[in-house]
Formats: sequence, C-alpha cells, structure tokens
Amino acid sequence: MRRLFPVTDQTVPTASGEGLGEPDGGEWSLAELAAAYAYPDAYPEPAAGGRPVPWLRANMVATLDGAAQHDGKSQPISNATDMRIFGTLRALADVVVVGAETVRQEGYRPARVRAEFAAARAAAGQTPVPAIAVVTAGLDLDFSLPLFASPEVQTLILTGAAAAPDRVLAAEKAGARVVVAGDGVGVEPARAVQALGELGHTRLLTEGGPRLLGQLVAAGVLDELCLTVAPMLTAGDAQRIAGGPSVAVPRRFALASLLEEEGFLFSRYQRT
Repeated sequence: MRRLFPVTDQTVPTASGEGLGEPDGGEWSLAELAAAYAYPDAYPEPAAGGRPVPWLRANMVATLDGAAQHDGKSQPISNATDMRIFGTLRALADVVVVGAETVRQEGYRPARVRAEFAAARAAAGQTPVPAIAVVTAGLDLDFSLPLFASPEVQTLILTGAAAAPDRVLAAEKAGARVVVAGDGVGVEPARAVQALGELGHTRLLTEGGPRLLGQLVAAGVLDELCLTVAPMLTAGDAQRIAGGPSVAVPRRFALASLLEEEGFLFSRYQRT
C-alpha cells in the first residue's frame, strides 16, 4: 500500500520498505487504516441543543467501466485490502445505513465485534459494534434473519409514518427499533440523518446500494465518498454506485486522500 495523495516526502516505498512518517509498502495495520479514514475532528456546525451534526460517508466499489456489482453482488470486484478497509470503516462508525434491497441481495448480517477496535470504540463512547439501520418503505424483510433476531446492537428500521402497521409490528416483535423518517410511506434522506443524530449517532456510514446512495446524493446529505476503483472491466448492464433521480447541478467533491495497492485505488472525496 502506498499513499498517492496528499503528496508526502515518500510516496514510493524504498527498497528497505522504510518511509518518512508513512506506512511502508507492505500491508498497513488496522490502526494505520483507521487513522487514514478517521472521521473529521470537528463537525461543520452545532445542531440545536449543542448536538454535533452527523457526518455521512459512503463506502462503495466500482470497476473501471463503472459497474458497482457483478452478478448482483459487489464481492467479485473487491479484494482483500478493500475488505480490510470495509471492516475498518464499519469499526469507526456509530451506525451503518443500508437499503433493504442490499440487505436482501447481499445477505446482510449484524456487525461483529472486532477486538482490535474495542478499546478505541469504548474510549469514543461507542457501542461495541455499529448498529445497522435498514432503509425501507415496505418493510419487506425476513425478520427471522440474524440481522434482526440476534444482533450485538439493536437493528434500526428507518421508514415512513405511513408504513403498513402489521409490518411495523412484525419488525418490533423481532426486536428491531422502528424509526420514523418521513411523513409518507418512504424515507426522506434528510429526516433519516436527523433522526439518527437524535439517537446519538454522529458517525454515519452507508454501504448503499445504488438506489439508496442516489437518493442521498440527490437530497444533498452526503458528506464523503470512499470509493474503491477496481482495475477490472465487466461490461454488461450492472448498476453504477448511485442510481435514481439526477441532480439539477452536479455536486462537486474534493479529493481528500488516495491510496494504491496492486492497481486498486482507494479514494476519499469530501464535499466542498
């Protein structure tokens, strides 16, 4: 692994593997990855009552030709380092926000306790693992799955006020906490971010899928995108990382960091 941006005194590993204040050309430790992907120290502005404003980052992977999946899943276009970053980003987050379709397709399970991050999470006042927050209008989910039946931290369901009462009851009976984040059937992205902040979650992470990410982009609530660019071509008609409604004016993000390993690029972009 090498850091390409921000530019430092040492971007190419030396023969001995030594860098000037940088991790060497080998595998970075989890602590080094956590430092590289740390949430901002200060949030843009205090919310009402002095509560920090949540910071919402997305973590996605895409091929050179823009595919976010292959055969309906992201795993075939990922690699071991991407998965280590995936795990690190989860370990830094208070809550992971994910769309219902992604839960169904990817077979989502509860976040697992990582001993390597236990001390840091405790020091930050976080729960042992991040909660999973599922965004869904119809609550068409299998509530017998471990994500709902046996999570380390209670799973959240983000839905609208007009969601079917029987499905809401089924979710609550399964042990999930239903959070209203919209006046109609669906979820309003800004309301979802606000609701999570009111629950004390300020470090937000979304792992998509593309439809949910597109809604977050269109609503203007995304603060950061962590994008892995896989050196692969897939062709076909796979989805991009974000779908759904387009924005009137493209939203500009600035490059915050760029890492590289074996042709994979690991980028961080933040809103300007």
